[in-house]
Amino acid sequence: MSIPLIDLAKLTHESDLIRQDEIRSLDTACREIGFFYLTNTGIPKELMAALMREAKRFFNLPQEDKNTIDIKNSINHRGYGNIGEEQLDEVSHADWKETFDMALDFPANHPLVAKYPTMYGPNQNPTNPKTVEVLQDYYVEAFTVAQKLLTAMAQALSLDDDFFTRCFTDHVTVLRMIHYPPRPANDHDNGAGAHTDYGCVTLLLQDHIGGLQVKNRQGEWVDATPIDNALVVNIGDLMQRWTNDEYVSTAHRVRASLPDVHRYSFPFFVEPDYETSVTCVPSCATEQKPAKYDAILSGDWIQSRFDATYAYREKDEAL
Repeated sequence: MSIPLIDLAKLTHESDLIRQDEIRSLDTACREIGFFYLTNTGIPKELMAALMREAKRFFNLPQEDKNTIDIKNSINHRGYGNIGEEQLDEVSHADWKETFDMALDFPANHPLVAKYPTMYGPNQNPTNPKTVEVLQDYYVEAFTVAQKLLTAMAQALSLDDDFFTRCFTDHVTVLRMIHYPPRPANDHDNGAGAHTDYGCVTLLLQDHIGGLQVKNRQGEWVDATPIDNALVVNIGDLMQRWTNDEYVSTAHRVRASLPDVHRYSFPFFVEPDYETSVTCVPSCATEQKPAKYDAILSGDWIQSRFDATYAYREKDEAL
């Protein structure tokens, strides 16, 4: 299995011939692999470099400074996550990484915060204003890319152009910074355990170190080698459910860094409004292949996956 390249400029090209040809390639990638590289995204290279710089600045802070915005203090899962907070593979070690999560910032008195307090609410931001500025700028750019990509996916599925994008008014899309420190021991190479993502799609910016691997249909792990200025995109479980398993959510993992090697990556988890009703899209159900899944609210699905992933939530419930 090779991971295909999809050109966003072609997906949005004014020429019908060029656009439709690339949309067919996108559709094939989503059905057969569930992973692809996205090139010509329009995200400025300077912004990508600034995000990398600010991540290094933040994760290099003293531990006590990072702990002031500990994610355990945030009911809506925003802020800093220490090493071992997350275990994506239930049968492996806890993940050897530290994280920072941010999303749309909703004030505490917003009606959605009162209704869904574990999904909406304020961010816990780093104290450095430049770091916050860069994170916010990248969030806006990545969301623009996501909207263009979701439009192309709707076109590939013979849906209205805005079939997916209209579900992103009060969305719960998350930008995460991840730092994978050097591995602690030779027997611990679990940077992020084998898992699938649980949203619609994920847009990943990664550094040049590598370590991301995708599981092919033969059960073999294939390297997703970094390509300069390209994003790695994968289909999430919610999109697989939405498309009646036509688009596939593929398992992937990250091998822990070698001794003295630090790795940084930036997944952008594209997740719609909490109250989006996810039912089989019209073009993905037939008499021969009826809809497999009951309707579910997007937020209920994501919340259930959160609860299965984060160790500290389970510990809190046990107290």
